[in-house]
Amino acid sequence: MLVFSAIGFNSREIRVGTRTNVDVELVSIESALDEVVVVAYGTAKRGSFTGSAVQLDSARIGPRPITSVVSALDGAAPGIQVAAANGQPGSTPAVRIRGFGSINASNDPLYVVDGVPYAGSISNLNPQDIETMTVLKDAASAAIYGSRAANGVIMITTKKGRSDKGRFEINATQGFISRAIPEYDRVGPAQYYPLMWEAYRNSLAYSASTPLPLDQASQIASGLVTGRNGIVQLLGYNAYNVPANQLIDVNGQLNPSAQLLYPDDLDWMKPLMRQGKRSDYTASYSGAGARSDYFVSLGYLKEQGFIVRSDFERITGRININTRPMAWFRTGLNLSGALNTSNQASTGSSTGYVNPFFFARNMGPIYPVYAHNMTTGEYLLDARGERIYDLGNLSAQGLPTRASGGSPGRHVVAETMLNKNLYKRNVLSARTYGEVTFLKNFRFTTNISADLSSYLGSDYDNTLVGDGAPAGRASKTNAFTTTINFNQLLNYSKTFGQHNVEVLLGHENYKYTYNYLYGARQGVIAEGNTELINFTTTNSLSSYTDNYRTEGYFSRINYDYDNRYSLSGSYRRDGSSRFSTAARWGNFWSVGFGWRLDQEGFIRKRDWINVFKLRGSYGQSGNDAIGTYYAYQALYGLGYNNALEPGYLQSSLANNNLVWETNTSADLGLDFSFFRQRVTGSVEYFNRQSSNLLFDVPLPVSSGIVSQTRNIGSMYNRGWELQLSFEPFRTQHFSWELTFNATTLQNRVTKLPQNEIIRGTQKLMVGRSIYEYWLRDYKGVDPDNGNAVYRADRVLESGVKVIRGDSVTNDINNARYAYLGTAIPDVYGSLNNTFRFRGFELQVQTNYQLGGKIYDAPYASLMGAGNYGVALHTDMLRRWQKPGDVTDVPRMDNARISQFGAASDRWLADASYFSIRNVTLGYTLPGGVASRIGAERIRIFASGENLAFFSSRKGMNVTQGFTGVSSNAFLPARVLSAGLNIGF
Repeated sequence: MLVFSAIGFNSREIRVGTRTNVDVELVSIESALDEVVVVAYGTAKRGSFTGSAVQLDSARIGPRPITSVVSALDGAAPGIQVAAANGQPGSTPAVRIRGFGSINASNDPLYVVDGVPYAGSISNLNPQDIETMTVLKDAASAAIYGSRAANGVIMITTKKGRSDKGRFEINATQGFISRAIPEYDRVGPAQYYPLMWEAYRNSLAYSASTPLPLDQASQIASGLVTGRNGIVQLLGYNAYNVPANQLIDVNGQLNPSAQLLYPDDLDWMKPLMRQGKRSDYTASYSGAGARSDYFVSLGYLKEQGFIVRSDFERITGRININTRPMAWFRTGLNLSGALNTSNQASTGSSTGYVNPFFFARNMGPIYPVYAHNMTTGEYLLDARGERIYDLGNLSAQGLPTRASGGSPGRHVVAETMLNKNLYKRNVLSARTYGEVTFLKNFRFTTNISADLSSYLGSDYDNTLVGDGAPAGRASKTNAFTTTINFNQLLNYSKTFGQHNVEVLLGHENYKYTYNYLYGARQGVIAEGNTELINFTTTNSLSSYTDNYRTEGYFSRINYDYDNRYSLSGSYRRDGSSRFSTAARWGNFWSVGFGWRLDQEGFIRKRDWINVFKLRGSYGQSGNDAIGTYYAYQALYGLGYNNALEPGYLQSSLANNNLVWETNTSADLGLDFSFFRQRVTGSVEYFNRQSSNLLFDVPLPVSSGIVSQTRNIGSMYNRGWELQLSFEPFRTQHFSWELTFNATTLQNRVTKLPQNEIIRGTQKLMVGRSIYEYWLRDYKGVDPDNGNAVYRADRVLESGVKVIRGDSVTNDINNARYAYLGTAIPDVYGSLNNTFRFRGFELQVQTNYQLGGKIYDAPYASLMGAGNYGVALHTDMLRRWQKPGDVTDVPRMDNARISQFGAASDRWLADASYFSIRNVTLGYTLPGGVASRIGAERIRIFASGENLAFFSSRKGMNVTQGFTGVSSNAFLPARVLSAGLNIGF
C-alpha cells in the first residue's frame, strides 16, 4: 500500500501489488471552496461566498422515491425543518428555515425555479429533472429578493446538457407504499363492553344530583332491571351471541360464554387501506457542442396511496436549450409542461365524518362495517348479492342504531367509496433569455418567463349516505393561474491584480393573476353523471379574480482580495401591490464579509488545516405574503340581499399605512476542513428579528367592524447550527463518511398589540415563544373517588382539597392555567452515513428531535371517560376503579366526560423522536459489463423512505406540523422501491 500526497491536495492510498506503473490523480483540497453555488441572479464560488446556503445536487435527489423534490431537504442540513409529507400522493411538505418569521402571515420560503419566483405547486416538477436545489438562509444570500425573502429562499435549477456527445439516460423505479406510522393501541370488544358498563354505572353511582348505591347502579348497568338492557341498550349494538341482559354481570365482567357474531368486520380502517404502488419512469437526452447544449426529458409517475381513492398521476416534459450563435451573444429556451391527475382521499376537517383517520380511529370496536343478521351474524345482502353498508341508523329495517358517539347515519367506508374528489392540473412553463457581452467586462441579460396553470376540481357527494344524501350534489372548481416575470440584469466583472470585483444592476417585474370559478348543484337526475347539468338545483355560483404585482430595482457588489478577504453588499427597492400607493415601496439590503484564515501565514503553515473561513452577514428582507392581496383597502362583503334587493356590508376598514412584515437577520459562521478533508463542517449563529408583524386589532363595537389589520408586533429567532462530516476510512476501494447536523432554536415574542392572545391550546405573550402551551395544570386523580383534579386557581373555594401537597380541584372552572411547555424542540437534526465499496454505495439517513411537547389531540379523543360509541385507548385499562387506587387516569364516568377530558397538560407528550428517514443501496456495474450492451453506465438501486419512526407514543405523528398540535391528518407513507439507471 502506497500513500501519495502533495501540499494542497487530498492524499490517496493505492494498493500496488505487482504493478510497476501506477497512475494517480490527486484532487485539490480547494475543490470544495471552488464549488459553484447557485445564488440569487447568478452563481458564486463557495470560497468567496459570504452568505449561508445549502446546496443539494442531483446525486442526492435522484435515487430517492420522492414525488416532491422538497422532501429531499428533510434532514439535509441544519436550520431547515420539514414537516414530513403526508400520505396523500402528490402532496408537498411545508418547510421552515431558521424558525418562524411571522405569527399571522406566511412562514413559507420563496421558491425560485430556474431564476424565476414560482407560484405553482412544487409537485409539478419531476425530481429527475433537478440539477441543484439551494436553500438561502441568511440576509447576504436572500435579501436581494426584497419584500418576499423574509422566510428564506429555495432555488431550484433544472438540468442542462454538459457532455460533448449525446447522452441518453433512462431512470426507472417500481415500488410499494404502505402506512409509515401504526395506529394507536385501542381496546377490543371484550374490553370495551366492561369499560362502557363501568362508565354507565359510575354515572349513576357518582351522580351529582341523585347518586345510587353501587350495587343498584351495577344492576342497572348490567340490564338486570326489568325492561332495561343496561349498557347494551345505550350502545345500541350487542356484538355477541348472548342476550343483552346476560352480557355483563353485576361485577362488570363479560359473560365467558359470549362469542362475537361478526369478528372479522370490526376494523373500519381495513377496508379503507390497501397496498399502494408507485411507478416512476424518466427518459432524458442531453449533450453539448461547441456553441450549444441541450437537455430533453419525458417523465411519468403513477402513485397509489395506502388509502383507497388516493392516487396521483403526473406526466412531465422538459426542453432546455442554450446556444451561443455569436461570441458576444447567448440565448436559450427552457420549456416544460406537466399534466397532473389526482384522486384525493377526502380528509375534510380533523374531526370530519369523511376523514378516514378520524372516523375509523374513533369508531367503537363493536360496530360492523356491513349489516349483519343480529342473531346469526351472517352478512345481509342486497338484490345483487352484495353486502349492505351498516349505516348505524337503519332501525326501520330491523337493524340496531349506533350510540351518538358511533356517528349514526354516517359511514366513512361507504362515503369514501361512493363520493368523488378529483382534480386535474395542467402546467406550462416557459423561460427564455438573451445575453450580450460587450466591452470585455460587461454582460447584459434579459429574462422573460411565464407560468400557466389550470386547475379543475370535481366533487360529488352520493345519494346514499353523508352530506349529499338523499338528493346527491356536485361541485366544480375551475382556477387559472398566470405568472409573468421580466427582468434585466447588467453584470460587470473585473480583476485588478489580486482584486476581483463583480457588480450587478437589475430591474424586475412580476405579475400574478388568479381566476376562480365555483359552482355547486344538488338533486341528481341520472346516476353516474356528475356534470352540473345533471342536477336540478343550483346551490352556489361564484367567481373572483386576484391580481398581484411587484416591481424591484436592485444591485449587488462582490469584492474579493487575493482569495482571502471577501465583501458583499446588496440593495433592493421593492414595490408590492398588496399595499397602498402611500406605503408601497420599501428598501431592503444586506452586507456580508468572508475571511479565509487558512490563507494567512500563521495558519497556512499548519498542514493539518485545509480550510478555515470566517464569514458573517447582516441585512433586512420583507414578507408581503400577508394572507390577502387587499388588506389595506376598505372591503365589502356581498350576498346580504333582501329577496331581489341587493345588499352588502362593510367587512374591513382601510389602512393606508399597512406595510410588509420586516425581517432583520444577522449571521456569523465558521467553515472548516481538517486532516486533508477527513473532517469538515461549519458552525453558525443566527439572529432573526421580525418586526411590523400583522395583527387584527379589535375595534370599538360602535365602529361596526370587528377589527383592523395593523403592523403591531415583533419577535426573534436565535440559535446555533452545527454540521460535521467525518471520513473515518478512506482507501482506494472503501470509504465511510459520517455526517451529523444539529440546530438549536430560541423563539421569543417581544411586542404584541395587547397583553396576551389566546389561540386554542397556546397563548401569545411578550417573553414567550409563539408555540407555548397555555393549559390547565392537570394534577392527576383523586385516589378517594377517581376524579380528575387540577391545580386550583382559587384555593379558598369549596371543593378544593390538598393532595400530595397541592391544592387541587375537580372543577374545571377553578382550574389554574399555566405555561406548561413549548412545541419548539431543544435541538433537531440528522445523522447520515454513506459507505462506498467498489461499485456499491449505501446511504442511511436518520432524523432526530430532542425536547419540545406535542398536544396529542387524537389520543385525547381516545381517552374519554365514557362517551358511548367512541373507541378507547388501551391506557384506559389503567383507570381508577376503587378508593385507594393511585393512577393518572380518572374513573370511567359518562357524566364527567367534559370535566375529565378538558384541555390540559394531560394531553401533552414528549415530542422527541428518532426516525430512519431514508436508506438507499446502489450498485454501479463495472464499465466493461455495461459496455457489452452498449451502455456507458448501469446502476441498480433499492431505496426506502420513512422506514421506522420511534417516539414516546405509538400512533402519534410528531412530524405533522410545526405548531405542536397533532390531528387526524393523513399519515406519512412508507415507500419501498427498486430502480435501474442506464446511461448510453
